[in-house]
This record gives sequence, C-alpha cells and structure tokens, in this order.
Amino acid sequence: MQLGLDFTLVEALVAGVDEVGRGPLCGAVVTAAVILDPARPILGLNDSKKLTAARREQLFDEICEKALSWCIARAEVEEIDQLNILHATMLAMQRAVAGLSVTPRLALIDGNRCPVLDVPSAAVIKGDSQVPAIAAASILAKVSRDREMQAIDRQYPGYGIAGHKGYPTPVHLEALQRLGPTPIHRRSFAPVRKLLEQL
Repeated sequence: MQLGLDFTLVEALVAGVDEVGRGPLCGAVVTAAVILDPARPILGLNDSKKLTAARREQLFDEICEKALSWCIARAEVEEIDQLNILHATMLAMQRAVAGLSVTPRLALIDGNRCPVLDVPSAAVIKGDSQVPAIAAASILAKVSRDREMQAIDRQYPGYGIAGHKGYPTPVHLEALQRLGPTPIHRRSFAPVRKLLEQL
C-alpha cells in the first residue's frame, strides 16, 4: 500500500536518543529523544561535551522550538539504586521515546546497546558526534541535568555540585567525607556505599 509520505518526512521520523549522568554519585540519570525537522535545520549540532555551556543553552532553545518532537525523561536515584545504573538508563531512554508526540520509524541510540522499545532501534557508538538527532538529544539531556544540578547545589550547599555536576571529583569526595551523603546521593555507588558502611 502506498503511504504517500514525502521522503524527507520519512527521513525525519528518526529519533536520536542519548543520556547524561551515568557516572555521577548523585542525582537522576537524564535522557532525551529528539526527532529533527529537515525543513528547519539547526546549525552547530554536536556532542554536548564539545560545546560551551552558553552554546548548549542557545541550542537547547532552538531544538525545543524547531524539532518535530522531543522529550526529556529520567530515572530517579531510587530507581538507579534498585535497578543498577545500566537498567535505569535503559528505563529512562524508554520513557523518552515513549514521550515523543510523534512516533519515530527508527530510534538511534548513542552507545553500544539499545533499550527495549516499541519501534525499531539501532545503537551508534559515538553517535552524539555523528548523528545530528543524537547530538540534539545529548544537548537537551545535558542542559536539563546541569540546570538540575545547579538547583541541587542550592538545596545542599557545601558539596560543590554546581561545579562537578555530581561526578566523583576530589572536591566532591572530600565533601562527602566531611558532610556525609545527602538524600540525592546514589547509595549503590561504591564511594557512597562505603561511606554509609562506616556510619
């Protein structure tokens, strides 16, 4: 049966999916799924880690405005501790794809494995620097999580979370030793778990 879809539209129905926050000791893991619109190109898309914070913020707004569909999703600290970080990341990716207002024909996932989805999917290693839709997803996830870390820093001062974003830097590890874990620290991660065992 002829669907009558314009080829550029078929091309557009590819969702890029990426995550931010697998390595930190605190906070949710955040994922995003983005279906770009070929009729509204976005210049300068790249792996979010290769962009300045100011450029990510600019692109965040442009992606939200121009994409055919986008969704930011997450798995909470409790889910990370219960499921482990890999399975929690897969869950957050499922939520991001399920939250799209347009159903993609294909989901391209950054990395080497795919979550179980209701649509066909493929893993793309270093996809955030190769596939524009994945780059867009990495930007949405990164900006969203960074904003959240800044809010958490205000809620739990003294840990330097706005600076290190929860990653196990010397500043963060020293603060953990001095102040102890907060409710948003991941109990299953070794530095936090070992500290709790000592209490």
